[in-house]
Amino acid sequence: MASPTVPVLRRVRTLAILEWVNIPLISWVLVGVLGVPPSPANLTGLLLVLVVLAEGGAYWWLKFAQLTSRSPVPRGMGAYRVLARVNLALLAGGAVVVGASLAGGASGTRMWPGLALWVFAVLEHVNYFHVQLMHDTRADLARLVRTRRLHRSHLARDLARRI
Repeated sequence: MASPTVPVLRRVRTLAILEWVNIPLISWVLVGVLGVPPSPANLTGLLLVLVVLAEGGAYWWLKFAQLTSRSPVPRGMGAYRVLARVNLALLAGGAVVVGASLAGGASGTRMWPGLALWVFAVLEHVNYFHVQLMHDTRADLARLVRTRRLHRSHLARDLARRI
């Protein structure tokens, strides 16, 4: 394995830090600043987003360690294989809670933030475990424009390696 460049290492470390910083930040903005009520839908959506962000932050730390040690794959991929399935069950359970809230007549701020958070959690799961949805660097955008398709995420590629 070739030695990673300093910008690559910085980027991976920054991704890990940002995911974990987003956990208290999103919670504070929603609850403290916006005053989103603690309804079942809202709490479920928030919890799911926070779980996936925590998994993402941990993955980027493992990726950073892999790159600095030149290991063929990050440690912990067995746990991430399990998490991929567990997340599907959690997201399905979240859909039931949010759907039941909607069916039960919840509306406004007791419902819609939770639904939006649930969708965000689903998108984050897809972004980590399947295809890269976030394209926030010039290189990512250039590749997307050049190939005109989404690519497997870093975690999905690491999960596919059987070393």
